Amino acid sequence: MALIRISSPHVHKPASTADVMRLVILATLPGVLAMTFFFGWGTLINILWASLLALTFEAICIHARKRPTLFYLRDYSAVLTAVLIALALPPFAPWWLTLVAVFVAIVIAKQLYGGIGQNPFNPAMVAYALVLISFPVEMTRWTAPFVLHGEGWNVLGFTDTLQLIFGSWQASADAFTSATPLDEMRHRGGLTTEEVWRTSDVLANVGAWHAVSAAYVMGGIFLLYRKVFTWHTPAAFLLSLGGLATLFYLIAPDQYPDPFFHLTVGGTMLGAFFIATDPVSSATSNKGKIWFGVGIGVLIYIIRSWGNYPDAVAFSILLMNLAAPFIDQYTQPRSYGHRSPKRGLKEKA
Repeated sequence: MALIRISSPHVHKPASTADVMRLVILATLPGVLAMTFFFGWGTLINILWASLLALTFEAICIHARKRPTLFYLRDYSAVLTAVLIALALPPFAPWWLTLVAVFVAIVIAKQLYGGIGQNPFNPAMVAYALVLISFPVEMTRWTAPFVLHGEGWNVLGFTDTLQLIFGSWQASADAFTSATPLDEMRHRGGLTTEEVWRTSDVLANVGAWHAVSAAYVMGGIFLLYRKVFTWHTPAAFLLSLGGLATLFYLIAPDQYPDPFFHLTVGGTMLGAFFIATDPVSSATSNKGKIWFGVGIGVLIYIIRSWGNYPDAVAFSILLMNLAAPFIDQYTQPRSYGHRSPKRGLKEKA
């Protein structure tokens, strides 16, 4: 009896939206653990609080639109948005700041555009940019690594962190917060980069930020391995940012930080692997993804070096979200059966 020979291609069951969202949430776990270890319980508390708010706002909007509520809540997109917001916000952000950010992300940046798959901008970055502009004092109060306070390492307990986030923010937050390394380097008051490195207590603990960035890289590699996204956007993002940082560092090392600093502090790695790769708001073709990533990297360096916002990841991604449809029009691949790709906007004869 002859065996049936079945050749490729073999069709596999496609991953659902919920499967992809769960994988991305799982990939953030190394970063969440690193943030919790170095900056205290605030990150975990913010994730739980933001997730509860996101599911609530999502359910209200879906019910108002007369759609099946449980069906849309089970896709985990609201939870992923909440996790990204919580990771971007300072660990000791007051409860109302997280509430405002999640409301903007879910209701305004997502549901008012029609829900998942319809939003032109990344919802988490819309929310982050809005609260950064609206509440600059609260958004720049980052937890000092290891919650360095007094003699030795004194990590704030879970209960104390709860009281700090949901209680009196203004009265007690100053004792546990400090500037970020990017803030310290950007507003150095005329000092050279070498002088800032020697005198800054914040930069003395910059290793914590390096470790968090390494954790996000681990999650990003996992997502690349699972083919959740391709390498084009994160590689172009990091190479363009690193290339510009290297160029200016070689020209004036006393005025511009080295490329390793730009790549491993702030939200660079979180943005490269978890936000810029959003399939809804980014470019779609492989060539378009490269241009999209290059644009983000260039904008980040420009804003960090000469703008008022030291991190700049959110603003850069939002600006390139705006440019994504234009990029798609001019980077369309050649369709099967056609001699050349159809690119740009051409009038019909």
